[in-house]
Amino acid sequence: MILNLTDTTTTAINKKLNELREQVGAVTMGRVLTLIIAPQTGRLLDDSIAAANFASQEHPSRVIVVMPGDPNAAEARLDAQLRMFGDAGAGEMVALRLSGPLAGHADSVVVPFLLPDIPVVAWWPEAAPTSPADDPLGALAVRRITDATNSAHPLSAIRSRLDGYRAGDTDLSWSRITYWRALLASALDQPPYEPINSALVSGLSTEPALDILAGWLASRIDGPVRRAVGELKIELVRDSETVTLSRPQDGVIATLSRTGRPDALLPLPRRDTAECLAEDLRRLDQDVIYGAALRGIERVEYQ
Repeated sequence: MILNLTDTTTTAINKKLNELREQVGAVTMGRVLTLIIAPQTGRLLDDSIAAANFASQEHPSRVIVVMPGDPNAAEARLDAQLRMFGDAGAGEMVALRLSGPLAGHADSVVVPFLLPDIPVVAWWPEAAPTSPADDPLGALAVRRITDATNSAHPLSAIRSRLDGYRAGDTDLSWSRITYWRALLASALDQPPYEPINSALVSGLSTEPALDILAGWLASRIDGPVRRAVGELKIELVRDSETVTLSRPQDGVIATLSRTGRPDALLPLPRRDTAECLAEDLRRLDQDVIYGAALRGIERVEYQ
């Protein structure tokens, strides 16, 4: 069900939500969190809503999308779209478009739609504030998710995350390398148990997930970590062997190579936004390893 409300108020929107729930006997008790999505443009709006709908199958949520309208409009105006049931995954969605003076007060407009006694998560699918925790929308949330991949300058975006980092911050580029980190850790959890002398992370220059992967390695080993542009691979050099995990840029099968051992083929497709978002919503506490990886980027040598 999709319902559009033009030039409306927060009171009218909440009243309509209650009416729709009463018509079908739905309640909000099953909601586990409120997810605020703050896209800067409409470029990723549909993709962001689709990702939230997917994640709601695991995390039933009220999704609040806050879109900027015409900031130069003379009068404040609030337009809304309500999505429920099949059109909102396992939750409900309120899309708000703020115009005029209202555009600068997104947090005040959002507050009436926050469900009581459940955590709030804020997500910026494109450009994000320098310090998400200090942003008015971020201040409402216990978990703040950014995505450097969709920024105009991905490397600058992921490097800037450290300056504004607070407990509860994370970036979807970190979730995109979860399986890479798991495979590398698993490979090292086998003989000869030698320390890593150096590491190489190679891939596209526009992929911040590789930069934070390099930062993660730099935070864990004493040797140098290099970030290069080229084929997609990670090399870990030890005294008696080199461990290499590689995959074609657009492939789904990775190759794990070790000196003196046969290669292993492993499924390792690129994770999409919906899967990464669902993973990040599983934990609402501080991710200390992500924070260490951000600090580790400063030790990475760029080629």
